[in-house]
Amino acid sequence: MIVIPAKIPLLPLEKEYYGLNERNFSHFLLFSMATKKTSNTNAGPVDKAAKAKINSSLSNEEKIQLLRDMIRIRRFEERSLRSYQQGKIGGFLHLYIGQESVAVGSLSVIGENDHFITAYRDHGHALACGMSMDECMAELYGKATGCSKGKGGSMHFFAPDKNYWGGHGIVAGQTPLGLGLAYALKYQEIEGCALCYLGDGAVNQGVFHESLNLAALWDIPVIYIIENNGYSMGTSQARSSKFSDSLAKRAEAYDMAWESVVANHPYVVRDATDRHVRFAKKESKPVLLELKTYRYRGHSVADANSEKYRTKEEIQHYQETMDPISVFRKTLADEGVIDEDGVKQIEKEAKEEANAAAKFADESDFPTVESITEDVYWEIDNPDQRQSEGRMFFHS
Repeated sequence: MIVIPAKIPLLPLEKEYYGLNERNFSHFLLFSMATKKTSNTNAGPVDKAAKAKINSSLSNEEKIQLLRDMIRIRRFEERSLRSYQQGKIGGFLHLYIGQESVAVGSLSVIGENDHFITAYRDHGHALACGMSMDECMAELYGKATGCSKGKGGSMHFFAPDKNYWGGHGIVAGQTPLGLGLAYALKYQEIEGCALCYLGDGAVNQGVFHESLNLAALWDIPVIYIIENNGYSMGTSQARSSKFSDSLAKRAEAYDMAWESVVANHPYVVRDATDRHVRFAKKESKPVLLELKTYRYRGHSVADANSEKYRTKEEIQHYQETMDPISVFRKTLADEGVIDEDGVKQIEKEAKEEANAAAKFADESDFPTVESITEDVYWEIDNPDQRQSEGRMFFHS
């Protein structure tokens, strides 16, 4: 049995929490967890996480796969940006560049009865759970071969066969749905949990707090994961949210377990997520987990002010010292798991895969006009299994 107190103390390096000044993220540059060497008697967050069973039991092949998954996400995002600039992708495009360790690390520890749902920055989660670049890129292009048959676009990737219940475009709109997923598991007496991802800009939405209240009141095994990249759209956290030292600390109002960690290393993310997944499933209790991360691009590609509410120097400093892919590459090199040639091969394969996905999407067909009435109501597409009564008004 895992017992987690309602308040989990912050790690030493996290006491200088960001968001307390106008620069908002300057605190983060103080964290040297990525390269800090500490003694065995005072292990840093990465060293401590590396010793956790969920990480110490990893084979070299599994560690390399984590790196490969992160690199694949970045190359896919970079290629999708290029396609967007070429006019191949319409609507919005919210890139996951800089946050790869969050999706890859957290989703790598869930089991077959665990489900997850997220907001509109959803490409990283899609690739991390095993969706192909082809179906994801085709969806961005609005093609019928896309994962949502070209009807969802960037913000609405889905893979029910992988327990992925999609990206959602309404801020915090997925939070009661994540609660529902976890409630269904409990109702059916299935030992599982639901991971519900949200951005730091969603923590002030009323429906999120309503969801936290019900999750705590009914003891629902849901883990709300705040992917805190420091900025909600074009506003720094310091200007938009009132808090003392952590957004996750708000869980105390609902008597919920919570934790806040710097999340630019897969080991740290895996350790934190694994502990809370096991707790949520065994105790049937909710958790609020804050994973501090960073995005290199704007809120979306349409964000023309991404370098006005933060400095270029801030972005560059983070890229040079805290980049999750660079940090993990160094870890694996220090562990003797992979050399530079091995990394170059992964990079080459990821770029080729992303380019091939763009070609696949470009050559795929758009949905037919007739398909506009499909996938609206499940019972219309499966009349022999219809159980409701009455006429489907909007289908007529």
